[in-house]
Amino acid sequence: MEMYYENLVVTRTVKHEHDDRTAPNFRNRKGGGSHKGRAYNRNRRDRQRGNQSGIFGGPGPRSRLEDLDGDVTMGDTSQDSTPQNRFTPYQRPGRKGDGRFDRDRRQGRGGGGRGGFKGDRSGAGGGGGKNRSDWWKVTIPHGRKYDKRWLLTALQNLCSIEFTPVNYQVDHNKVHFYVDDTATANAIHKCSHKITDTDGYKVEVHTNRCAPPSYLLTDLKPEHIEHLKQCMAKRFDASQQALDLNNIRTDPDLVSQNVEVILNRKTNMEAVIKIIEGNIPELAALNLSNNRIQKLDELSELVTKVPLLKTLNLSNNELKSDRELDKLKGLKLVELWLNRNPLCDLFKDQAAYISAVRQRFPRLLKLDGNDLPAPIGFDVESPTAIPPSKGSYFGSDEIKALILPFLQQYYNIYDSGDRQPLLDAYHDGASLSLTTPYSNQNPSRSSLGEYHKDSRNLKRVKDTTIRYRLLKHTRLNVVAFLNELPKTQHDIASFTVDVNTFTNTLLSFTVSGVFKEVAVDGKSRDSTMAFSRVFITVPAGNSGLCIVNDQIFIRMATTEEIRRAFVAPAPTPSSSPVPTLTAPQQEMLSAFSQMSGMNLEWSQKCLLDNQWDFNAAAQVFTQLKTEGKIPDVAFMK
Repeated sequence: MEMYYENLVVTRTVKHEHDDRTAPNFRNRKGGGSHKGRAYNRNRRDRQRGNQSGIFGGPGPRSRLEDLDGDVTMGDTSQDSTPQNRFTPYQRPGRKGDGRFDRDRRQGRGGGGRGGFKGDRSGAGGGGGKNRSDWWKVTIPHGRKYDKRWLLTALQNLCSIEFTPVNYQVDHNKVHFYVDDTATANAIHKCSHKITDTDGYKVEVHTNRCAPPSYLLTDLKPEHIEHLKQCMAKRFDASQQALDLNNIRTDPDLVSQNVEVILNRKTNMEAVIKIIEGNIPELAALNLSNNRIQKLDELSELVTKVPLLKTLNLSNNELKSDRELDKLKGLKLVELWLNRNPLCDLFKDQAAYISAVRQRFPRLLKLDGNDLPAPIGFDVESPTAIPPSKGSYFGSDEIKALILPFLQQYYNIYDSGDRQPLLDAYHDGASLSLTTPYSNQNPSRSSLGEYHKDSRNLKRVKDTTIRYRLLKHTRLNVVAFLNELPKTQHDIASFTVDVNTFTNTLLSFTVSGVFKEVAVDGKSRDSTMAFSRVFITVPAGNSGLCIVNDQIFIRMATTEEIRRAFVAPAPTPSSSPVPTLTAPQQEMLSAFSQMSGMNLEWSQKCLLDNQWDFNAAAQVFTQLKTEGKIPDVAFMK
């Protein structure tokens, strides 16, 4: 998922009593917040008594400082700390180090630095940064669906405190940001379950003590970069083109020089990648196990900077979602280690785990040290061009003669402004559904907002009652619903028709094309939309069709669709298809229509474009028809 960053400086101002801003009307839950405040005070007393045990089991302040994201929950005791009975792929007994690149560095074995590192071409350097000790991370578990301004305003009004969030991020469904003041964090924490959103749900808020955001931490200094380079040279095996950075923060050479390299810090990981790029861009194997890595944003640069990388060890880190692997999808890995990461607990079985990983790395042959079946694929190294799409498919001229007049009449009525005559096109027991693409974007800001509220996208609508309500039944309800949709103008020339099923009693076909919404004043809006519509019909009368099921899918048009839309002038409804012409022109028009097979309207357009030169018009018609550029609507009579 995309993540959005806004690095701002935190300010805290207590709202004065004369502040005239109006707070939203929030419904408070009875009794909420009091027990959480007591829990926070207990945590504070515990810290004053010296209870500073670390996340990874080591007691004392040192372990607290070493854990960048070691959080002390401020009164949040609702989370179950018991282990879940989930399948852990390839679970092994814990041991220090993983993969074929582990070595006992304390005995000086590392493959040597000979022949691997050249003069540094990366220019990696460092500077100073902002560092504070009193930082809190604020997390809203389902905050993605809320507008940022609304959420922050609601928190500030309820807290009676103005604050500016640091590093506001949208991460999957969550929102989190940082504040550097305990009083502000305490006030924000007390807002949990006291804000009600527009759907009637209470907004949940978590606050946890944490280290400063990584971009505020001090960068590595130039002399530290040099020590890091020397350390990496010792860990590089030139014969295998393999670099072992397992648990690099405890490397004796770095510790002796008082250099702390923490690879879950953005600046530290960037420094490592720059050194690799500048010295060993032909690297084939990289071991990053035991480094508490939580995100793979910086590692995405490996795709372009280390293109020959085939083996990557990320075991025993803190990767919580397999979506992080999307950032490395460009790597052509054949061996990957992910065991002992939290993400491994998300899969119900080994097959699901392998499938999820292989979706990102289709050439993978070994996962967590276990051989995988050979991937199934096409051994095509050179790029293969996708054949161009074809036009409409009717199956037979008989079916074409049924569908084209039906569509012409249907969309003439649909775009006329009064859709009530469409009652004749639907069966008494007809049903209709409308769908828009699934998106986390605020629908009110999209041009599809008018359609989104009625969308029956099953990925978005989970409730069976709502699904049934969004399905329109009977022709009266179907046409009433169509009358409520925005007025439109369809580009008939853009239509593509594909027949899906044809029997003596049923005809199913899909119509795709583009359209614009028409405002009240008759002018088209700027946005062009695309649609795909599946009609299931039965015979009606001698040569008509009657709709029994109608499925509409509406999306925003692509750039190419917009470029090609409404190139030909849209036909205007008229009592007479042919304006007043001279007798010779009418005779020429009739002859040209008979020769070309086009209807009078399109035949007249062709003659007009060629200044009523019959031969020139015939030449242009023949060329355009050969190129397939004349739409089917031109042959509707």
